[in-house]
Amino acid sequence: MELIIGNKNYSSWSLRGWLMLKAFDLPFTETRLALFEEGFYSTLATYSPAGKVPVLIDADVTVWDSLAICEYISEVHLANKGWPADAADRAVARAVSCEMHSGFFGLRHELPMNCRATRAVTLTEAALKDVQRIDAIWTELLKKNSAQGPWLFGEFSIADVMYAPVALRFNTYFSETKNSEISAQSRAYVETVLAHPAIQAWVAAAHLESETIEAEEVGEPL
Repeated sequence: MELIIGNKNYSSWSLRGWLMLKAFDLPFTETRLALFEEGFYSTLATYSPAGKVPVLIDADVTVWDSLAICEYISEVHLANKGWPADAADRAVARAVSCEMHSGFFGLRHELPMNCRATRAVTLTEAALKDVQRIDAIWTELLKKNSAQGPWLFGEFSIADVMYAPVALRFNTYFSETKNSEISAQSRAYVETVLAHPAIQAWVAAAHLESETIEAEEVGEPL
């Protein structure tokens, strides 16, 4: 398989496709395209008509969109083990994953992923509402499933893949501030995500990148 991604420092959607492959120890090659630089869109068009990263190429199958990539990998390469085994848990995992996939625009706009930065921000009501909703999701699931493991549904799943970039965002903007409004359970979950070997490898690579996207450099440096 080949995965086309953008900058590791900024591309939260790329992280999701990449983490799905890495966390489940599936072999693939990585092709990185620097976001928005000269030739980015023309090169990306050779992989997918959608014009967005990530893109997964598996023999004669091309899949774009992070959640679709996760679903495809789970179905074709993991015998559906990307989702919880229990049907009720699986339904909830899909629901919270889709909620992340299609929402939280205040958070996305005001807290862009930036693995290299440590920043202070003042959130609008819309972004704070998103943070509080995510905190509620995490807290409820972690309390319910803690006996099975440290992830949202006990064992690592697509739900954790979908929320991993949020954990990185919280680490960037809330690690040194007191306005995060997240629970102790959520803070522990951020640390769990940060400790994952694949996440550590992704962040280390992000620190080696030289490109800067000014629109993503928000907040006051700490």
